[in-house]
Amino acid sequence: MSSIPMIEQSAGKGAAKAAARRGPGTRKQRSGHGSDRRPGFLTYGFLGAVLLASLFPLYWSFLVGSHDNTVLSRGMPLLPGGNFLANAAKVFDSIPFWKAMGNSLMVSCVTAASVVVFSTLAGFAFAKLRFRGSKALLVFVIATMAVPTQLGVVPLFILMSKLGWTGSLWAVIIPGVVTAFGVFWMTQYLRDALPDELIEAVRMDGASMIQAFWHVGFPAARPAAAMLALFTFVATWTNFFWPFIVLDPSNPTLPVALQLLQAAHFVDYSVVLAGAVLATIPLLLLFIAAGRQLVSGIMQGAVKG
Repeated sequence: MSSIPMIEQSAGKGAAKAAARRGPGTRKQRSGHGSDRRPGFLTYGFLGAVLLASLFPLYWSFLVGSHDNTVLSRGMPLLPGGNFLANAAKVFDSIPFWKAMGNSLMVSCVTAASVVVFSTLAGFAFAKLRFRGSKALLVFVIATMAVPTQLGVVPLFILMSKLGWTGSLWAVIIPGVVTAFGVFWMTQYLRDALPDELIEAVRMDGASMIQAFWHVGFPAARPAAAMLALFTFVATWTNFFWPFIVLDPSNPTLPVALQLLQAAHFVDYSVVLAGAVLATIPLLLLFIAAGRQLVSGIMQGAVKG
């Protein structure tokens, strides 16, 4: 599109003129001021304490899961034991672990993708389109976040029962295809990250509003969309309340399947916590694989903004 290079060229000239007016002394002073600032010992110490506090529950679960069921009666263990693989084998024998993991993976991926698509569309409309009642509608969407989820469980279950979806994964996927938080998140990001002039230039070149969204709006929203996808995936993966109500024990998600490890009168915490560690491993792999890309995307969006 011919208008986009012209906009970028004009912006570059304007920035050069502004830099010339400021003079070399101002640039040196600002760059020197920014380069001299380094995180101190207190900053690193605080971040290290937060990291250790965040990892402690997972480490404690691994410690208990690597011993036998009498470990808690002897006090808190300090070192891992040698029974983790045996407890993991009990988890695989007691519950349909791999089927539950597949269900959780399917539900989390579909829900995260749908939330990103619909929330980005709604955020683009609220941030860049002018229509009657847009502000009131956005306030209403945000206000729904104050309503507890438990209040809608009974009518939602009745609706799923009438549709014949109880026991099906669709009963977990459909209610979460879009979230109020996702709409608010994308609206705030696109309002600042996407200039109105860029959309007007694309529209003057003959693109429709859908084409403007796909070629301009969605690429600009990628850093925020990546973070929203990660948040939604983790929240859906760890969701227990609604899947426990609407799904059958024969077709569970992973948190519901781990609940089946608790017997009526006796709970083997070593096996339960070993299962919790196994259920957390996919999330750790996700953060390791996508963490660097997410950070680079956020920094790229911040520089462009």
